[in-house]
Amino acid sequence: MKKYIVLLRGINVSGRNKIPMAELRDLLNNLGFKNVQTYIQSGNIILESIEGKSITCNKIKEGIQTKFGLDIPVIARTIPEWKKAIAKYPFPTDNTKIVAFVFLNRKVYETKIEVKDSSNDKYLIDNDMVYIYCETGFAKTKLSNHLFERKLNVTATTRNYNTILKLLELSK
Repeated sequence: MKKYIVLLRGINVSGRNKIPMAELRDLLNNLGFKNVQTYIQSGNIILESIEGKSITCNKIKEGIQTKFGLDIPVIARTIPEWKKAIAKYPFPTDNTKIVAFVFLNRKVYETKIEVKDSSNDKYLIDNDMVYIYCETGFAKTKLSNHLFERKLNVTATTRNYNTILKLLELSK
């Protein structure tokens, strides 16, 4: 069994793509995953699977499509990959309200994209991750999932620093 932290993109946001966590856990257990846990309502899952990442993500995506009628992107990382992402964060983490991790569904080779009016916000693209540091706060930043998806031709989902650490803690 491999342990994964799985991220669903865009569920339970502003009343759209509603998926109750209890029903999601039931679905994942019925799909054969083990030790399924969810954290908050925004699509954070810890589970164990006998399958690799790609098959695990596809199985979850298809299960959500069948049960809830929603086409939800699914991104997974192993625990070592999760720890590596945390260790590689290149910006200060003293103010966790402006620190975030953008998970990409595949590796990219670009290291820079054009971002207009990004103020003092910073980003670093690293393979299948983008690290962001938003001095102006997330409400005002131009560094969004949509921007990275459009510029890098990927699917992306973002989590803040506190969520990243909590998911690692829950995975133990």
